[in-house]
Amino acid sequence: MTNPPEIFDRALLRTRRQKSILAFETVDYLFKHANEDIIDRLSVIMRDFPIALNLGAHLGDLTHRLKELASITEVYSLDSVFGMVERTPAPKVLADEELLPFAPESLDLVVSSLCLHFVNDLPGALMQIRHCLKADGAFIAALLGGESLKELRHVFLMAEEELYGGASPRVAPFADVRDMGHLLQRAGFALPVTDRDVLKVRFNSATHLMKELQAMGASNVLTNRSRHHNTKALFKRANELYAEHYSDADGRVYATFELIYLMGWAPHPDQQKPLRPGSGAVNL
Repeated sequence: MTNPPEIFDRALLRTRRQKSILAFETVDYLFKHANEDIIDRLSVIMRDFPIALNLGAHLGDLTHRLKELASITEVYSLDSVFGMVERTPAPKVLADEELLPFAPESLDLVVSSLCLHFVNDLPGALMQIRHCLKADGAFIAALLGGESLKELRHVFLMAEEELYGGASPRVAPFADVRDMGHLLQRAGFALPVTDRDVLKVRFNSATHLMKELQAMGASNVLTNRSRHHNTKALFKRANELYAEHYSDADGRVYATFELIYLMGWAPHPDQQKPLRPGSGAVNL
């Protein structure tokens, strides 16, 4: 069995997220938006989840929201960054999101908000989550999709081509919503559902956007990122191109964030089953 490619430098990601802790709460609007949607999805499920896991807990906003739900008794907060974990409510777990330290069939619910797009082995992570869930346990997650930061990707491509005659990867290759349902099925989830939400966020400039990404701990952590060409001229030109191609009438620029939502269930004999092909009573 071959190892998955190391797309992300996970050690660098942890270092940058640790450094971003003090600024994180000033730029957590994407996380709070995703957390709100996850809570909304949970609130319409008429069943109890005694033991839940918040996977990639950040500073614990989603954990606090989960603890307010009458359907949930206990919430574990897991993050790979010590500074994040120590600020979340107990019980808390310091562990890599790609190596879950939970016994098989020990959890009733796993939620994850804007964390899983930075794992190197997403199919493997989904399989681990599935094995940790009890039969009929639920999994709900939000992660960044492939449309995210497409403007920033474009202007850096143009700027590097113009200045250096070639480009290096600077924005992560986030997942495509069309693939996520297949990944859920591959991981063994029943009744998989995926959908997306596209947000347009405005900034004073591309420089301001990049500073906010840095404050989120989400700046470039690609393993094959360029160690060269990070010159003032490059960022100046990228900023100019961004203003030229992606600005509104008032001079402010905008960035796209695509949020992909996943939901699946650990299989159980009493769950609904899809109808056998050809068994429908109405000819469409």
